[in-house]
Amino acid sequence: MNKYKIMVVDDEPDILDLLEKTLNIEGFNHIIKADSGLEAVSACREDKPDVIILDVMLPDIDGYEVCKQIRQFSHCPILFLSSKNDELDKILGLAVGGDDYVTKPFSPKEVAYRVKAQLRRIEYKQKPEEEQSVHIGALKIWPAGCQVIKGDKKVELTAREFEILKYLAENKGRVISRERLYETVWGEDSFGCDNTVMVHIRHLREKIEDNPNDPKYIITMKGLGYKLVNPDEK
Repeated sequence: MNKYKIMVVDDEPDILDLLEKTLNIEGFNHIIKADSGLEAVSACREDKPDVIILDVMLPDIDGYEVCKQIRQFSHCPILFLSSKNDELDKILGLAVGGDDYVTKPFSPKEVAYRVKAQLRRIEYKQKPEEEQSVHIGALKIWPAGCQVIKGDKKVELTAREFEILKYLAENKGRVISRERLYETVWGEDSFGCDNTVMVHIRHLREKIEDNPNDPKYIITMKGLGYKLVNPDEK
């Protein structure tokens, strides 16, 4: 874990220190700390962290705006911390480009393990491509390398988006319920998952479909879920 840089952004010194100590215990020795949104954006641009733990409520610009600015130049995983437990706040965090959302009060050890989960996905990308690509229409998916190409252009996906696409590809042509998707990709109970899955599917369509409003790859089966199809085989 020594090779990874973890950035923690929070305006409460006690939380910064608590997360730094916990991450150190879990083997992360390179911790970047920031106590404001603008400082976080600048530090991310300069230090290029591998994962960001980002508080929503900051003294200058909020975490959602920080995330949007960082997404202009970085695709590193972002884990939101927030005292806001409303479902709409969680959806907003995911909609602006976040990869995970933890509400306060939180378990520091849980946060550290969520960081590790994000890093495992990064490590998959760094491994040699041991598997052949999966071809679905103009899409080429490399499960081992966590890469997607449409035509001759690379498609930049978040970790969640890639896991969703990979799972749908593994079950090509089969209808997968939102609950099944959530339990498989998020590894959590699916209670209240509908909006979270819908947001990620919408973002995924925006990246792989020619027309997200008339999808040809990810088809909605009303009342049942989604299925991935090859538009060339219709």
